[in-house]
Amino acid sequence: MAEDYSEKSFWLGNSGSYSENPPLTTDLKCDVAVVGGGFAGIATAYYLKKAQPSLKVAVLEGFVIGYGASGRNAGFAMTTFGLMMSITKMLFGPEKTRQSHRYMERAVDLVGELVAEHKLECDYERPGFLRIATTPAYSKRIKDEVDLVKELGLEGVNWIEADEVKKRVHSPLYLGAWWEPRCALVNPAKLAREMKRVAVKYGAEVYERTPVIEIKRSPQAFTIKTPKGTVTADKIALATNAYSLAIPELKAMQQPVWTYIVLTEPLSKAQLDEMGWQGREGIEDYRNLVHYYRLTPDNRLLMGGRDVIVKYGANMDNDMNPKVFAQLERDIVDFYPCLKGLKITHRWGGPVSVPLDMVPALGYLADKRAVYSLGCMGHGVSLTHLNGEVMTDLLLERKSEWTECFPVNRKVFNWPPEPIRFVGEKAILGYLHAEDAWLERKGLGPAKK
Repeated sequence: MAEDYSEKSFWLGNSGSYSENPPLTTDLKCDVAVVGGGFAGIATAYYLKKAQPSLKVAVLEGFVIGYGASGRNAGFAMTTFGLMMSITKMLFGPEKTRQSHRYMERAVDLVGELVAEHKLECDYERPGFLRIATTPAYSKRIKDEVDLVKELGLEGVNWIEADEVKKRVHSPLYLGAWWEPRCALVNPAKLAREMKRVAVKYGAEVYERTPVIEIKRSPQAFTIKTPKGTVTADKIALATNAYSLAIPELKAMQQPVWTYIVLTEPLSKAQLDEMGWQGREGIEDYRNLVHYYRLTPDNRLLMGGRDVIVKYGANMDNDMNPKVFAQLERDIVDFYPCLKGLKITHRWGGPVSVPLDMVPALGYLADKRAVYSLGCMGHGVSLTHLNGEVMTDLLLERKSEWTECFPVNRKVFNWPPEPIRFVGEKAILGYLHAEDAWLERKGLGPAKK
């Protein structure tokens, strides 16, 4: 039944043949049930089985492994946490800001270690990351963030001037950049499927096309109803991220926000030569509503971001947006005029999870038998793998450097109910649009004289 997910992203439809695990068709008892088969869920199952091989661990995925954000993102394993580091500091203070960055540094390194240890075939490369300034105002914003990194005693991030940026990748709009070597690129669908392979090898049971209809908690166990079977579990891990709207205890802790991507046909050698980009770095700009882009292994240009969409209520069917796609296609030519006329072969979108304070969260839910992970903010490739390891430690009641670290078990403020939630989201989005428009009012690129 590949036709029902192959169009959800280039990655899901063009990553080779995939063998689905059968759905659950009987009643099942297990030690830990993992709800959600994205990066966080599969990583949790893997780490549980690695830590205690005798545990019976079952993963319940409503569609197929990697169907959600894990199979639709741009494939950046990066240190970005929430929004700007300065905002994290303003909301939570310098020590938690340091902790969050170190958490993300560990997360990026962890993905590389998993790839190497298990020989994960996911087109992994570690080319580093450029956060590009495209107006003088964005240059100041990025320089201020780099200064904050150093003020906090962190390393691995530097400002590079326009001339140095142009040696890496050439665009008439680039004025300088945040340069950070700690960033990897992957094929996210392959990574999710490979992590499933490893989790199954270690003994985890994975059930695809097994949506969870209802979860009941009693003092003795959790009872999880699916269409063709019931799971009774001593403990539970909720790794549902943007799809947490379906779980009452998590519903108000986050909201799904849709982001979109376009992908070009493979670039010619002449186009690549004109652009440079020999280092193949992952790139974002520093708008509020960022662009994020990269080269794929076959030298297509993936361009995402520019805008996000929020919807009223629990409607999760918002994966296509012709307006945003058209904007992204124009943006490609603005950044790289030599690509004018390049064919767009794929367009897709999907939801990311956004807490009210726009910071990731994970921890216990009501008691120590249940854990959750949500709020990846569109930067979850590395984050979710470390979250899986941390959720394992929480379920096994083991302390580590990372279980004691922000953002674990932090206070999460709920979104207000509808229609206040929707009105508030639209107001926030309107402000972000307005600020971007103001900072770009004189056009992108060098200041006009």
